[in-house]
Amino acid sequence: MQRRTLLKKAALLGALAPASSAGPLFDRQELSPPPSTGERLDQGPFDIDQDQGWLTVLFTTPSETPQRNPGLGLVGYTWEEGGPSLAARAGRETLERHVENISSLPFVDILYIRCDWRQVQSRPGRLDLHPVWDLTLDAARRHGLRVAFRVQLSNPEFQPGQLALPEFLRSRIPLAKIGRIPKLGETEFVEPRYDHPEFQRAFAELNDLLAARFDGDPLIEWVDLMQYGFWGEGHTSTLPAPFDDFSSAERTFVAMTSRQLQTWKKTPLAVNTQPDISNVGNRRILSMAIQAGAWLRSDSIIVEEPIQIDQLANRAPWSAAILEDGYFRQYDAATLAVDASRVNVLENYMLHALDLRANYWSLWTESANLARYYQTYPRGFDRLRTALGYRIRPSWVWQRKRHGGFELIVAVSNRGVAGVPGVLWLQLASPDGRLKLRGTLDPGHPHGGGIRAGAFLLPKDYSGRLHLSAQLEVRPGVLKPVAWTCEQPLNADGSIAIDTKRDDDPGWRKGV
Repeated sequence: MQRRTLLKKAALLGALAPASSAGPLFDRQELSPPPSTGERLDQGPFDIDQDQGWLTVLFTTPSETPQRNPGLGLVGYTWEEGGPSLAARAGRETLERHVENISSLPFVDILYIRCDWRQVQSRPGRLDLHPVWDLTLDAARRHGLRVAFRVQLSNPEFQPGQLALPEFLRSRIPLAKIGRIPKLGETEFVEPRYDHPEFQRAFAELNDLLAARFDGDPLIEWVDLMQYGFWGEGHTSTLPAPFDDFSSAERTFVAMTSRQLQTWKKTPLAVNTQPDISNVGNRRILSMAIQAGAWLRSDSIIVEEPIQIDQLANRAPWSAAILEDGYFRQYDAATLAVDASRVNVLENYMLHALDLRANYWSLWTESANLARYYQTYPRGFDRLRTALGYRIRPSWVWQRKRHGGFELIVAVSNRGVAGVPGVLWLQLASPDGRLKLRGTLDPGHPHGGGIRAGAFLLPKDYSGRLHLSAQLEVRPGVLKPVAWTCEQPLNADGSIAIDTKRDDDPGWRKGV
């Protein structure tokens, strides 16, 4: 099934949808920044009349080398709604070979699984993960990658013969016929009655089982919210939702969203920005998720409605954006149209991710096509890998005489398009580990293209080498190491060395 063809007409229905009971989607002035467990560093302004003497002890050069830091990257799919690669589906390659092929591509940073409920649970009370899960997690460990996933509660790809629901639930949960899509033949599409008590009990168990297994797993980069309808995207195309009225639909999905937001404490969640064309409460769900700190995603980029582009481009600076395109998922370089400027249509699509200040771009399942595409059109991937998300380095580090001792001011520059997706921690430590000073910059700082400075007061009479490192707090108390993106050499742990000066060093300058 061509999911974007199915959605073209559906997008036109958005203007006809009744308004939700929720207020505006979000007011940028009212969004609360994510909480942090750290001490906020003094971030200035650092006026010259404070100086009792100063010098520049470090300045670094931006690197153009791709960096596999948390919160950004290109996403290869080991499983999507139709399954693995086309070759694996046809039996021309094994599932193991498919996973290894996609994870071995040098430009893949995250492995992604989008599968049905039936592929994670086959009996009550426990998870029964499809083999692709262990293969994907193992490949991520071996190749230094991360993993993200979505579990679909509904999937039209295999209807009417196969539903997303596990077999053990099909006799307990009523199915509602919602109609046919004429261009797709005589298939009568069905949806589960999400508001049925048996569905709600089973969904609660599924959410808890998934969180018990994956929440806080260091390999997991993010988890998509389990949302209504086809592919979990928040819609059923031009077909009606299986509810008696809008209020019951909204109430059902508000409760399901709330449960997920409350359960997942350590791993970022992502919410689809799909407009409420199916009248199930998407506006309110999106507002709830944004207020709870969820990242945003969209499953297409050029054909999306203006409101989705606005939401993604103008999201809070501490939130990440995940983008993909559903039209050109095969990456078949031989079939892509090229315009008068010799830019192929897919490259034109993908580079719009930078306009949206995105953190991630998705690559789908076809590893052989992806490799050939990169050989033919390397510019798109190369630009994304050196601009997506955030790319931070300590551009300047100054040492000042202050209060009878020394102060270091670290100016962190961000050459990426997006803000830091969370809270950035900075740490100064002596090589022997006896001295450790830590603190945080404000959430989202430094913003894309910006600079933010933070100050550390050193113990009196301290001089010598210090190591400056960074960590990203993606959820309260969950910190992940970040390597500086600079040309100067880094230590094995991603930190950079700073040699502070003694009070009698001749390089000191006087501020006033």
